[in-house]
Amino acid sequence: MSAGRPHGNEKYHLENCRCPICRQAARDYDNNRSRAIAYGRWQPYVDAEPVRQHVRALGDFGIGWMRAAKLAGVSTGGVSKLLYGDRPRNLPPTRRVRPETALKLLGVEPTLDNLGDRTVIDGTGTRRRLQALVYAGWTQSELARRMPMDRGNFGRTIVSGLVEAATVRTTRRLYDELWRLDPVEAGVPAHPAASARKIAAARGWAPIGAWDDDRIDDPDAWPDWTGWCGTPRGRTIHHRTKIPVCQPCRTAAQQQTAA
Repeated sequence: MSAGRPHGNEKYHLENCRCPICRQAARDYDNNRSRAIAYGRWQPYVDAEPVRQHVRALGDFGIGWMRAAKLAGVSTGGVSKLLYGDRPRNLPPTRRVRPETALKLLGVEPTLDNLGDRTVIDGTGTRRRLQALVYAGWTQSELARRMPMDRGNFGRTIVSGLVEAATVRTTRRLYDELWRLDPVEAGVPAHPAASARKIAAARGWAPIGAWDDDRIDDPDAWPDWTGWCGTPRGRTIHHRTKIPVCQPCRTAAQQQTAA
C-alpha cells in the first residue's frame, strides 16, 4: 500500500490520521456497519450489497477477500461469487445472501490483529516503542535478537515510516514485556546499555515515560518530556533538567512572550 492514501476511513485506521475528514469518515463507516449488521433480522435472505461493500472495504485495509472469508469462517467460493459472480456460468455477483453469512462477514473488523502479516501500515507507534526501549538501555542488537529480526532490517525499522503488520504486533508484545524491566538486570552488559542510552539521547528519541499508551500511536502527538510540555513551564523544566527544549515548549514560550 502507498503512504499517500486520500483522507477517509482507510487513512484513519491504517495511517492513524485524526483530521476532521478522517474522523467523520470513520464515524460514518461504523454507523453504516452497525446498520448493515442489523439486516441479519431479514429472513430468509438479506441484501448482499452492504456485505459486498464491507468486504471491499476490508480489502482497502489490507484484508483480502480470501482472508476475510477465512476470518469469517465462510467459503471462499461464496465470497468470490459475492464480489465477482459465477464467471464459468456467466452469472452476475450475488444479490442476496443468508443472514448468518452476512453477519459473519460483517463481523470481520479492520483491526491490526486481522491484517495479514505482510500488510504495510503506519510505523509511528513501532518507531516510538523501539526508540524508547533503546533510550532505556536496551541495545538495538538485543532488541533485534528478541524480535527476532536481522540487525540490518531492525536498523531500518526503528526509523521507518511504514512497517508490516507482523512487525507492529511483534513490537507491541516486546514493548509490553520489556518497558518495566532494567536491561542490565535482564542481562544487557552495563557499557553497551549506557551507549544505547547515549545514542538515543543524541538522536532525540523520547523515553518510555514521555508517552501515554493512548498517544504513542498518534502521528500528531508529541512526547511529554517534562510533564508540562506544550506550556511555558515546560521550557523551564527542560533547562533545569538539561533536556533539549522540544518544539511544543518552544512554541508555548514564544506565544507567552508575544502576549
